[in-house]
Amino acid sequence: MRITVFGAAGNVGSRVVAEAVARGHEVTAVVRDRARFPELHPAAHARTGDATDVEDIAGLSAGQDLVISATRPAPGSEGDLVTVTKALLAGLAGTGVRVLVVGGAGTLTLPGKDGATVVDDPDFPADWRPIADACAEQLAVCRAETEVDWAYLSPAALLEPGERTGAYRLGADELVVDGNGESAISMEDLAVALLDEAEEPRHHRTRFTVAY
Repeated sequence: MRITVFGAAGNVGSRVVAEAVARGHEVTAVVRDRARFPELHPAAHARTGDATDVEDIAGLSAGQDLVISATRPAPGSEGDLVTVTKALLAGLAGTGVRVLVVGGAGTLTLPGKDGATVVDDPDFPADWRPIADACAEQLAVCRAETEVDWAYLSPAALLEPGERTGAYRLGADELVVDGNGESAISMEDLAVALLDEAEEPRHHRTRFTVAY
């Protein structure tokens, strides 16, 4: 497949690029600043682009089979996430190119909590609230889109660098937890789940989630 990854030098994006390259896909790795080129996988095609610019998105997605958005705004600029998502969907409209969006876990419902979400938990960290709110709006933007073939991946509650095991469990709108009530996945296995979805699409214009 020919895959364009926006946010390719980020924590998740870099692992997505590595996973895609390892599977033999042709990857275009997009960053805003060419100074980050040395951080990109050497087997990827490094390109600069602005994920908030519709024309940039359209140009970098032309002729591709799939676009993956793994951008993450800096603290204080959380609203950029919504801007990027709107631009992404506008840039892909009419192209037939599918998009996978890496989002947040805050809107997932908690098992056995009568519809309460992750952000409703009293222990949810206050400093995570801005990015959680931005991710909620990001998901709403996707759900309003009816032309582009999108899928939105919400990670587990705990997403950290770790090992690639290749194992995970799928969910829809409810947080996936283990026998101890914990919800976690490594960034490496999130990338595995994302590329599995890329190769064998099972989710169309809907959200899914993964965890151990």
